[in-house]
Amino acid sequence: MNDTNIIAHLEWRYAVKKFDTDKILSKEKIELLKQAFNLTATSYGLQPIKMVVIKNKELQKNLVALSMGQQQVSQASHILVLCIEKKIDADYITRYFEKVKRVRGTSDEILAPFKDSMVTSFSNKDVAEIQEWSKNQAYLALGNLLTICAMAKIDSCPMEGFSPKGYDRLLQLEEKGLTSVLVLPIGYRAEDDVFSSLKKVRRNIDDSVIEIK
Repeated sequence: MNDTNIIAHLEWRYAVKKFDTDKILSKEKIELLKQAFNLTATSYGLQPIKMVVIKNKELQKNLVALSMGQQQVSQASHILVLCIEKKIDADYITRYFEKVKRVRGTSDEILAPFKDSMVTSFSNKDVAEIQEWSKNQAYLALGNLLTICAMAKIDSCPMEGFSPKGYDRLLQLEEKGLTSVLVLPIGYRAEDDVFSSLKKVRRNIDDSVIEIK
């Protein structure tokens, strides 16, 4: 794929306002997005995020009231809910380094200083700081998913406008140690979605990019 094609895919995507309720994403498309989410870069590689994949029309309808009435939630083929771990502590960090050791075969002698430094760093942060850091990782994942969706011709509509507490309660996320931070309905645009034909409104490149040579 050349550079022109990449830009064409990004030009093609937009925040869908109306999905085609009769079109469902294939298992292969969903697997692609799951893999892309899991491969998203995160700070320290700690992956303090999880993704809930919803394909349940009754549940999706119930989520509309918790999404400021945005009908895309009920219309979409699937809903992706990006969540953060509620607790990032010494045990969580230790489990991460144990996996590094298993996967890469790195010795404790090399890993211990990094692990101890990270445990100390996170122990000095309060809950609000850690949650804010975790949310930043969720936004990294969202950006990655939006790009992959565009490349795979999957329509999407990123949402911040929803009730995290409502989602957490309905989806029983609290019991899983999670809290929702972002919602991404995905599927295929409806033919009569007037927003699909509107031109993108963006700054000129010279206004949005500063080059230092």
